[in-house]
This record gives sequence, C-alpha cells and structure tokens, in this order.
Amino acid sequence: MSHSPSSKSGAMVLLVASLAGLAIALYAYITPLTGVTGTLGALAVILACLALALMALLLAVLKGRGARIALSILVLIGLAGTFVAGLLLHQWWIGVAMVVGLVGLILDMRRPSRVHHAAHS
Repeated sequence: MSHSPSSKSGAMVLLVASLAGLAIALYAYITPLTGVTGTLGALAVILACLALALMALLLAVLKGRGARIALSILVLIGLAGTFVAGLLLHQWWIGVAMVVGLVGLILDMRRPSRVHHAAHS
C-alpha cells in the first residue's frame, strides 16, 4: 500500500526548500551586483541544491529502511555543506532555506518506513 500524502510531507518540505535555495542561488549567480555574480561558489550551491532536490524526490518514494537511512545521512551532509556555502557567499536566505530543509528532513525521518496491518482473525 502506498503512503498517504501526509506521510510524505517531510520530503516535500525538503524539496520546496531545495528549490527555494536553487532559485536564490540562481538569482545571485545571474544578477549583477550581488557580489557573487558568475562565481564558482554560487555555481556549486546551484548544483548542491539540484542534488538535494533529487534526493528529496528519492526520499519520497524509497521504502527500504536501510536505503532511507543512508540517503538521509547524505541529505544531512548536503544541507550542512550548502548552509555553510550560502553563508560564505553572504546569501543568508540560502541558509534559511537549508534550515527549512533540515526541518523537512526531520519530519521525513519521523514517518514510519512500513505500514503495518492488523492480522486477520
């Protein structure tokens, strides 16, 4: 049986936060006078946010406990690295987006990995 939409809300929060970080990083990379226009750091944050968005989509569909734990650890590392990179670029809103992504990851980690059904009597 598939999960209800409410059980995937953590992964969706993570996805939205990653896409918000992507939009902010793209704005900073393209717009003149942001201080990081065309820099390698802003490009790295763009790629990291894309990777986080893909991992959020994977978290929403994965069912195996081991795979979900491994992917959650990778997402946590990605969130932390992107948070630091955003702060080093003086793009504070990227840091805010990554904190929201962390909240989504925590919500996703709280959802059950399997749905248990009552035994037939």
